[in-house]
Amino acid sequence: MRPAHPKIGLLELVAVGAGGAMGALGRVGLEQAWPSAAGSWPWATFAVNIVGALALGVLMAALRRRGSISIPAYRLLGTGFCGALTTFSTMQIELLEMLDHARYGLALGYASASVVGGYAGVSLAAKLIGRRTVITAAEAQA
Repeated sequence: MRPAHPKIGLLELVAVGAGGAMGALGRVGLEQAWPSAAGSWPWATFAVNIVGALALGVLMAALRRRGSISIPAYRLLGTGFCGALTTFSTMQIELLEMLDHARYGLALGYASASVVGGYAGVSLAAKLIGRRTVITAAEAQA
């Protein structure tokens, strides 16, 4: 049975909001600076998803290495910043646009590269910090 999530305090809510605002602004800024045509490879979305996975891996591995987890810091940087920077839903829309333009190989390549690249980012981050594994979701909630 999955444990219930603990109640989130006001400080944590503010941290999520502040981190989310920074992450979302960063993503929008990159998408404005690096636009892509519908049906083509969306480099901005791909980049923020890979960088976000790398950043979340660094954060989780660093927190685990310290032996303690600052919940407000996790909420600010992990849930807020990385959560808003990365975008699974936009990736799905872009995949649909590729399929609408009959770019089947591109869609398959984009989906595959996004999953493999995200995993590689988290894995690389864990190795850079000196841990083979990153923190689990259950540990983050503890």
